[in-house]
Amino acid sequence: MSFEIDYRIGGNWEKGEVGEPIDDLNPANQGEVLARFRLMSREQLGRAMDAAARGAVTWRKTSAIARAGVLGKAALSLRAQRDEIARVISLENGKTLAEASVEVEKSADFLDFYAATARLPQGGQIADGRAGTRAMAMVEPIGIVVMITPWNDPMLTPARKLGPALISGNSVVLKPARETPLAAWYLVKALVDAGLPEGVLNLVMADHAALDELMLGDARIAAVTFTGSTEVGLGLSRKLAGRNVRLQAEMGGKNASVVLADADLDLAVSTIVGAGFGQAGQRCTATSRVIVEASVHDAFVARLADALKTLALGAGTQAGTKIGPVVSRRHQKEVLAHVQGARESNATILLGGNAPQGETLSQGCFVEPTLITGVTDQMPIWRDEVFGPVVVVRAVASFEEAVAAVNDSQYGLSAALFTNSLRHAQLFLDEADTGQVSINLPTSGWDVHQPFGGFKDSGSAFKEQGLEGLRFYTRTKMAAVRFEW
Repeated sequence: MSFEIDYRIGGNWEKGEVGEPIDDLNPANQGEVLARFRLMSREQLGRAMDAAARGAVTWRKTSAIARAGVLGKAALSLRAQRDEIARVISLENGKTLAEASVEVEKSADFLDFYAATARLPQGGQIADGRAGTRAMAMVEPIGIVVMITPWNDPMLTPARKLGPALISGNSVVLKPARETPLAAWYLVKALVDAGLPEGVLNLVMADHAALDELMLGDARIAAVTFTGSTEVGLGLSRKLAGRNVRLQAEMGGKNASVVLADADLDLAVSTIVGAGFGQAGQRCTATSRVIVEASVHDAFVARLADALKTLALGAGTQAGTKIGPVVSRRHQKEVLAHVQGARESNATILLGGNAPQGETLSQGCFVEPTLITGVTDQMPIWRDEVFGPVVVVRAVASFEEAVAAVNDSQYGLSAALFTNSLRHAQLFLDEADTGQVSINLPTSGWDVHQPFGGFKDSGSAFKEQGLEGLRFYTRTKMAAVRFEW
């Protein structure tokens, strides 16, 4: 399957010109090269930014209904290629074929949803106190948008951003993660083949210094949208400080699920297994902390451990696999280092906590599903984002203590409560200091039309998804016409 990946610059596909080829490796088998790419030269990156400036002018003048037609055709193309693209995502990222298929479908859903918004009212007439005068609010695109996207949802996250950006009339420079460039390439190709004018969408990859200077440093950019770690997101905020450039940052999480004594334990266990270990725990919304009322702590932990023992590790493309590898050797080492830190803090590694041995699994970047108990609220494993198949459990004495534990975090992305108490459910919705709150549901799994984003160090003020997702990519101009004098 190995080939050299091209970038999109204006109306052309071009190969990178800098350095030795970089291997895009299969995380389930590090000996398999899926593709290769070289980084772009500074000259190529400069031309991509120039193309985006021209594309912004063209696309702004294109009617919203015409823009919607392009997004709709691209969505059809993704669905027609679903099985092929899902296999590529599974091979490149490590997630299972089932998870990858859902990612392709959701990516198409994002394009379809935002295409449909083209026929919704935009702006409108506003009362004016001056005689013979009518006033109106006009909605406009903001211009050039830089997109920096992660490896964990390598097609879905760009689609989540491209849908609202493109339907609003902006041009885009997309920089995907180096670990998963193929998924972004398929998405960009679908949009280009659907009729996107040249320069409207540019796909780039360069060294960090060139990206900082020529992409982020370009005075023409209007906005940067980023999904990734909190460290990088806050770094972007500092780089853009003092400039009139919008920043949307969807960052880290240390999401908690609370299990009260009156909860259905079987429901809680099955839901938390999916939320904590789906995609090998590599979701920003993954459940990584579980807070359990003390009277049911031992029963819950026993059931959770039994459920985890049934999760089969393997390549995402292999039938029967429940947990695939993490994305790379580097990330595997980082996840295992978090677990080792928990050992050294005298937490109990109740299950897993190692890289599996054996001829097949040792060739990949696998981490055993890991369950940790005996933690305190001061241990790094309780407070730091791990981003792998690792869940920690702690007992509390009451609902009030559980809510305090949920909120005692620098992060505020998602939280869930398992209970049969209507009173506690309503209080949790009000008191959980997170952007997403669930009752008897997972911390992950929001649909394309529902606003998404976190509080505190998990995100910026701008939400993604739904109609709220359009706000970041548009500006409002007030206009008034005097028609009588």
